[in-house]
Amino acid sequence: MDLPTYPAGVGSRSVPGEDSAEFAQALRDLRDARLRPEVRLTEVPAPGRIAPYAVALSAEVVDSGAGVRDEGDELASGRFVLLYDPSEPDPWEGAWRAVTFARAVFDPELANDPMLGAVGWSWLMDALANRDATCVAEAGTVTRVVSESFAGLAERSATVEMEVRASWTPTGPGVGVHLQAWADLLCTVAGLPPLPDGVVALPRQRR
Repeated sequence: MDLPTYPAGVGSRSVPGEDSAEFAQALRDLRDARLRPEVRLTEVPAPGRIAPYAVALSAEVVDSGAGVRDEGDELASGRFVLLYDPSEPDPWEGAWRAVTFARAVFDPELANDPMLGAVGWSWLMDALANRDATCVAEAGTVTRVVSESFAGLAERSATVEMEVRASWTPTGPGVGVHLQAWADLLCTVAGLPPLPDGVVALPRQRR
């Protein structure tokens, strides 16, 4: 079974009347990227002042207990923005820049784990490496937020939210693998087991 593909017609440009063959090819690469069925992508407004060309995608990782087309619990969420500036800004070290974040809620006992940040960053680096998504000038942060409830909300359990914010400059041909790597990161923070390429996950049983 083929995995879902991103729908056609995505992308925006902040230079009216100017076209870019390179950006158009990048949009085709994103559209053709094969993702796991738990990942639901939606195009959102792209930033218009950072680069002449940009596309922004929002994603949710959904646990659907009845099938991949049914709505289920959200396990993780995030955003992937691809910027293109032919002038190659110095901090980027290239014409492209991927700007991303991924967010998920973890068990509260992880709040005091000193390795949580390093582990979160390693998940991103591993996802890029596993997809052969080469890059330079990578940078980012891993943030954890502990939420505790009191008084009328005291019955709620404490939660830990981890957010990985990262940017990098894709190198080599094709940007679709960078979207795939980011989607792999989303699935990792969501707690989904990895799948061999081309294998579709069976729906998980609801608790």
